[in-house]
Amino acid sequence: MHYIETLREGERVNEIYLCKSKQAALTKAGKPYETLILQDKTGTLDAKIWEPGSQGIDDYEKLDYINVYGDVTSFQGALQLNIKRVRRVQPGEYDPTDYLPVSEYDIDEMYAELTGFIVQMTNPFLRRLVSSFFLEDDDFIKRFKFHSAAKSVHHGFVGGLLEHTLGVTRMSSYLAKAYPMLNEDLLVTAAMFHDIGKLDELSTFPANDYTDEGQLLGHIMIGAMQVKGRIREIANFPQKLENELIHCILAHHGELEFGSPKKPAIAEAVALSFADNIDAKMETMREAFANVPEGNTDWLGFNRLFESNIRMTSK
Repeated sequence: MHYIETLREGERVNEIYLCKSKQAALTKAGKPYETLILQDKTGTLDAKIWEPGSQGIDDYEKLDYINVYGDVTSFQGALQLNIKRVRRVQPGEYDPTDYLPVSEYDIDEMYAELTGFIVQMTNPFLRRLVSSFFLEDDDFIKRFKFHSAAKSVHHGFVGGLLEHTLGVTRMSSYLAKAYPMLNEDLLVTAAMFHDIGKLDELSTFPANDYTDEGQLLGHIMIGAMQVKGRIREIANFPQKLENELIHCILAHHGELEFGSPKKPAIAEAVALSFADNIDAKMETMREAFANVPEGNTDWLGFNRLFESNIRMTSK
């Protein structure tokens, strides 16, 4: 199989990919065309069909597996596929595991490192609470290992939620040691819990799209409610500690305009918001450069997530 990460400008492609998205559009001259996002386990690729009504362009829909024939070009520093022919393929013509983007790191090794933070906790209530999810809840563990952390912005792949949570937890543990005023057990617990609501905010692959619950409530509220519900099962859990933990979860996006129901009001919430932002931004930058040809230090154009023109660092 010709994986997306191996494609280079000038190549001709005749391969099966998952049609992650499909959208009809018009050129400035009013001519219809279609823009697609193609996906396999190594990444995604922007694609265009400039003659959607022409011979050789079969009917297909979003989330279909399609055989595409076309040429790889470059647009604003990123690769793009100009499609000449499309055929919707049938089950048996492809292996679904080739089309799910997966973390480059070992899932079980990441999970072992993440749960290693639990044994270091000295607060018995927080340790019991975290253990009830990450060590004892088999359904939660299975879903958490498989799930993505986002639809498209960052860590949008199998194992992405785990990879992101581990990154935020590592950073939180570092911050707690660098700034002794921070309660490490509280901060690490909040880091491990901060995005668990995404298990219900986003559907599983290949759709990896917002659920009805996700649209109505969002992962921050969903996660806070899940943690609060589990706390009710732990006898004598301190009310003040519960409020501080829930606050950290509610405030982890840092600003109201970024979706946080609350702005950080305690030091641990401030630290968590920065740890979350750092890990998300670094992964977003990595993904922006993923399909840029090696050695290309040209400016890639305006990136809406960074609100800046970006490029790779020169060697």
